[in-house]
Amino acid sequence: MAIHPTAIIAEGAKIAPDVEIGAYSIIGANVSIDSGTWIGPHVVIEGHTSIGKNNRIFQFCSLGAVPQDKKYAGEPTRLEIGDGNTIREFCTFNIGTAQDVGVTRMGNNNWIMAYVHLGHDCQVGNNTIFANNATLGGHVHIGDWVILGGFTSVHQFCHIGAHAMTAFSSAVAQDVPPYVMAHGNRAVPSGINAEGLKRRGFSPEQIRNIRNAYKSLYRKGLSFDDAKAEITAAAAGNAELDLFVQFFETANRGIIR
Repeated sequence: MAIHPTAIIAEGAKIAPDVEIGAYSIIGANVSIDSGTWIGPHVVIEGHTSIGKNNRIFQFCSLGAVPQDKKYAGEPTRLEIGDGNTIREFCTFNIGTAQDVGVTRMGNNNWIMAYVHLGHDCQVGNNTIFANNATLGGHVHIGDWVILGGFTSVHQFCHIGAHAMTAFSSAVAQDVPPYVMAHGNRAVPSGINAEGLKRRGFSPEQIRNIRNAYKSLYRKGLSFDDAKAEITAAAAGNAELDLFVQFFETANRGIIR
C-alpha cells in the first residue's frame, strides 16, 4: 500500500494492500477501496462508499458526500463505483436517498471527465463517456455506452438509453431512447449514433433496423403508442431492438420529440 504520509485514513476504512492514495486525501471510516485503484492528491471519499478494482480518481474529487436533497435525514445510503473507471478532477458523486433505492451506482470502465456531477440515486451503466461539466440531477438512469457531450445537463428522473449520445450543452428534460443522438436546449432528436454503432461491431443490417425504429418514433407521424407497437413487433428476431422495448417499459418522463 502506497499511502502518502499526509493522507488521512479513518479507522475502519477497508483499503486493499496495493491501493495508492495521494497527498492530503481523506478516506472515511465506511469506505472500501479494492485492489489496483489509484487515488490522487486532495481527494475526499466519505459516506458508505465502495470503490472497485483498477480505478483512477484524480485530484480534488468529492465522492460519497450527502445528497443535495433537503429530505435527506442521515440515512446510511450508499455510493457504489465498479471497476476500471477513470474519474478526472473536481468530480462530485453523492450517496443515494431513502426515497429511492438508496444507492448511487456507477458500473465499469467509464471515462468521466472533469467537473462531472452525479446526483443522488443516479444509476450509470458501463463504458460511458461523460465530457467536462456533464451534470446529472437526482434519480437519473444512464445506459451502457452512452456519451454525454460537455456541459450536458440531465433533469432529475430522466432516463438515457444505451448507445445514445448528446451534443455539447444539451439540456435533457425528457427521456432519450437508446441509440438516439440529441442536441439543443431543450434537447431534441437528431438521428441515431450510427458511427458509434459501427465502432462497436454492429452489422449494417442491425444499424438499418435501428434506423427504421428511429423512423417509427420520429419520422412516420405515428403516435407514441403506435410507434412502440411497431418497434415491439420488429424486435421479434432482432435482438438489437430489444433495448427499445426495455426502455419503453421504464421511461417515465416521455421521450424527447
